[in-house]
Amino acid sequence: MSVPLYQAKAELFRTLGHPVRIRVLELLQDGPKPVRDLLAVIEVEASNLSQQLAVLRRAGMVTSHRDGPLVMYALSTPDVADLLAAGRRILGAVLTDRDGLLGELRSTGADR
Repeated sequence: MSVPLYQAKAELFRTLGHPVRIRVLELLQDGPKPVRDLLAVIEVEASNLSQQLAVLRRAGMVTSHRDGPLVMYALSTPDVADLLAAGRRILGAVLTDRDGLLGELRSTGADR
């Protein structure tokens, strides 16, 4: 039996629910990178990064391949970068709306 689409979407967003995973995806937007380059930028233990990369691989968000002694990681599809960009736009809109509401509350001095 197949998984309902809403459940698959929820699982996708759960995968994005970790800061290290988001940072990895952001870094891979510029192209494939070896693990050592990711470790140089993301300040986590190698074992933690390995776990997070495994989660991203299982979710199909990144791919990996060997290039000699290096394991290279890449976004599985440009749509992953589009999703991150949409997240930035949504976050910007949400924060802008909150700032606007806060300013309005301060300027009126009374509840409406």
